[in-house]
Amino acid sequence: MFSSLFGRVKSVEQSIADTDEPGSKLKRELTAWDLTVFGVAVVVGAGIFTTTARTAGNVTGPSVSLAFVLAAIACGLAALCYAEFASTVPVAGSAYTFSYATFGEFVAWIIGWDLILEFALAASVVGKGWSLYLGNIIGAGNNTFELFGHTFDWAALLLIAVLTTLLALGTKLSSRVSVVITAIKVSVVLLVIVVGAFYISTKNYSPYIPPAQQSADGPSGIRQTLFSWITGGAGSDFGWYGLLAAASLVFFAFIGFDIVATTAEETKNPQKALPRGILGSLAIVTVLYVAVSLVLTGMVPYTALAGENATLATAFAVHDIGWAEWAINIGALAGLTTVVMVMLLGQTRVGFAMARDGLLPRGLAKTGSRGTPVRITVIVGVVSGLLAFIFPMGTLEEMVNIGTLFAFVLVCIGVIVLRRTRPDLKRGFRVPLVPVIPILAVAACIWLMLNLAVETWLRFVGWMLIGIVVYAFYGRRNSVLGKRQRGEVVDDVPTPESL
Repeated sequence: MFSSLFGRVKSVEQSIADTDEPGSKLKRELTAWDLTVFGVAVVVGAGIFTTTARTAGNVTGPSVSLAFVLAAIACGLAALCYAEFASTVPVAGSAYTFSYATFGEFVAWIIGWDLILEFALAASVVGKGWSLYLGNIIGAGNNTFELFGHTFDWAALLLIAVLTTLLALGTKLSSRVSVVITAIKVSVVLLVIVVGAFYISTKNYSPYIPPAQQSADGPSGIRQTLFSWITGGAGSDFGWYGLLAAASLVFFAFIGFDIVATTAEETKNPQKALPRGILGSLAIVTVLYVAVSLVLTGMVPYTALAGENATLATAFAVHDIGWAEWAINIGALAGLTTVVMVMLLGQTRVGFAMARDGLLPRGLAKTGSRGTPVRITVIVGVVSGLLAFIFPMGTLEEMVNIGTLFAFVLVCIGVIVLRRTRPDLKRGFRVPLVPVIPILAVAACIWLMLNLAVETWLRFVGWMLIGIVVYAFYGRRNSVLGKRQRGEVVDDVPTPESL
C-alpha cells in the first residue's frame, strides 16, 4: 500500500508526452506578455481596494505597508521556485504536476485537492464581491432578488456564466479581454496613488507600529493565530503580533501569480515566457500594493480606517473628494472581473491535468475544436456560479491562504529534490543559490501559515481528510499511471472526431 501511494512518480518525460494526446491537447498560443497580464489580472483585485484599508485600521496601523513587503518576500522566494519548475515541466496543472514528478501520485493528489479549494471557492467568493460593488453603482438590492424568503444573487451568476463562456471559447480570447479590463483597473489604482499623494501628512505614519491592543471581543481560543496560541501572545491586534498576523492576511492579495504556471502547456515558449510572466507580474503588483498602502495610511490616521466597511474610498471621503468612491467602485468591478476569470482558468487547468491522469474522470480532459477543455470548464463554471447564486458566501481568505502556502512549500522542496534526482533536465530558468533560496522560501511560507487562525488549520485538515477518502475510493484505482504499472490497457481520451 505504501509503495503504491508514494512509488508512483510520473516522470517529466511522461508528463510532457501526455500533452500530445490527440483528444486532450491544449493549443499553444500565449506569450510572456499574456502571462504577465494574467498574473496582474488575478492579483490586482478587491484586495487593493478593501483589504488594505481594513488591515491598516484593525490590525497593523501604518505598518500595513511592511506587512505587504513581508508577504511579497515570501511570494518572491516561492515565485523563483515556480519559475524553475514551470520552465522545466511545461505542463498544465502547476503545483499538482510538479508534485507528481517529485513526490509521487498521493502528494500530487493532495495538492490538486488543495488547489480545488483555492481556485473554485475563491472564484465564487470573489464573484459575490463583484456583485456587491455592482450594487453600489446600480443601487443596493438591484443585484439580487428574493424568493421564498431566500436571497439569490443573479449578478454573480451572470458574471461567472459570461466568463465561463469566454474561457470555453479560447484562452487567447480571454487574454485579450483581460488586457482591456486590467488596463482599466490599473489606471484607477495609479489615479488613486497620484491624487492621494497630494493629501499625505507624515504625522499619520506615527506610530508606524501602534502598541498591541487586546479588546474584549478580540481573537481568542481557536480564533487566534496558531503562533499566538503556541506562544501565549496577547492577541493579534496591532503591535508585532498584529504585523505578523497581517502579513499572513494580506498574503491573500498576492494569491494568483501561481496561476500563471497552470497555463504552461498553452505557452508558445514556456522556458522563457513562464519565468518572465511569473516574476514580472509579481514585481508589478508588489509595487502597486506598497504604493497604495503608503498613500492610504498617509492620507488619514489609521484609526479612521477602523471597522469592517473601510475601503480606499474612506480616506478620500475624509478629504471630501467625492468622485473617489465612484472611481474605486469602477476599479473594483474591473479588478474582480479578471480575478474571477483567471481563478476559473486556474481551476479548469488543474482539473484538466488531474482528469488526464485518471484521478478524476478521464472524459473531463477532452478538448474541443478550439483546443480548450470545454467540459471541465463548463462544470467548474456551473458549480462556482451556483455557489455564488445561492449561498451567502463569507470571506474565505484564510482557508485559501493556508492551501496556497501549503502548495508553495511542496513546490519549493520539489526544486531541491528534482535538482538531485534529475540534474540532466533542461531548465529554462534556474533558482540561484539552491538549496538556500528554496529553504528560505519554505521557512517564510511556514511562518505565514503559523500566523493563521487555529480554526483555519482545523478546517484545512478536515478538507484534506475528505480528499484522502476520495483518492482511496476513486483516484488510486483509476490512476492512468497505476494502470500502466499494472500492465493494464489505458483508454485514450476521446478525440473530437470520434464523438
